[in-house]
Amino acid sequence: MAYRVLGRAGPPQPRRARRLLFAFTLSLSCTYLCYSLLCCCDDLGQSRLLGAPRCLRGPSAGGQKLLQKSRPCHLPGPTPSEPSAPSAPAAAAPAPRLSGSNHSGSPKLGTKRLPQALIVGVKKGGTRAVLEFIRVHPDVRALGTEPHFFDRNYGRGLDWYRSLMPRTLESQITLEKTPSYFVTQEAPRRIFNMSRDTKLIVVVRNPVTRAISDYTQTLSKKPDIPTFEGLSFRNRTLGLVDVSWNAIRIGMYALHLESWLRYFPLAQIHFVSGERLITDPAGEMGRVQDFLGIKRLITDKHFYFNKTKGFPCLKKTESSLLPRCLGKSKGRTHVQIDPEVIDQLREFYRPYNIKFYETVGQDFRWE
Repeated sequence: MAYRVLGRAGPPQPRRARRLLFAFTLSLSCTYLCYSLLCCCDDLGQSRLLGAPRCLRGPSAGGQKLLQKSRPCHLPGPTPSEPSAPSAPAAAAPAPRLSGSNHSGSPKLGTKRLPQALIVGVKKGGTRAVLEFIRVHPDVRALGTEPHFFDRNYGRGLDWYRSLMPRTLESQITLEKTPSYFVTQEAPRRIFNMSRDTKLIVVVRNPVTRAISDYTQTLSKKPDIPTFEGLSFRNRTLGLVDVSWNAIRIGMYALHLESWLRYFPLAQIHFVSGERLITDPAGEMGRVQDFLGIKRLITDKHFYFNKTKGFPCLKKTESSLLPRCLGKSKGRTHVQIDPEVIDQLREFYRPYNIKFYETVGQDFRWE
């Protein structure tokens, strides 16, 4: 039988009521389902944060069908049949670290140690090249900057010095470079007091070429300084060289070496030729590796000659996408010096060079 409402046909009232009841029931079920999911996720999140096993608490009656496949939750702690274990005693406070101890930090990350080897000289001899080349070796970790501890910062103490060092494993060598140590009177004694077993590396170069390179670097920073000739001589006519000028004095290697030999045997000092470092970098670095007591891993395959700079560079490695050359300050074109000035300086350095050759048992052929 059809019903009419204001002339418009409508559905029978009992059918409409059933639809409304169905919609209400569906809405209520969805709300309850969402609530159950929220509770479930909350339990999971807390379990993960607390490091507990990922499990679900017992399912509620409303969410029983949704959670019936989840495993029950067993909270950590003793079961009712087991007595609680006594709480562990508090860990004893660590003993204070002695100032003289040679390490700090976590063993897993390595420890900061005082250096076992130092590149002590000489300025403008090729020390940066040796440092960058030896850092390729996996058994060497080196400080990249010059700490100047044994000449300028000695008052800061060994703990401060150690804090600057990279972390190393027991099998690795810690190394740092400060070229001014070689000409610092107090440096040999201070290094000896740190460790008499310290290995010393000295990179030497023709003292005349070294002095010109030193002057070129200073001139790039201070363009108003006097000429090289004016700084080199007290009286050029008489051939009196001004040994108070640092660029000249550094090249008197035999004089500075005397201070080091008062504290360290010659076998504990290795001399690198700055000239051969350019012409045969693999050979020179092979001898450095032998001196440090590490395997010869740095070989010819690591180098290529950069014609623009005029010295060898490191080829790119697995850990480096680009070749490694020294910075712009390395490989500068030297200022032009009067050949007569060069000859006079060669004569000045000759007796010092000969004595140096005799002392170290090696002829560097600078004459």
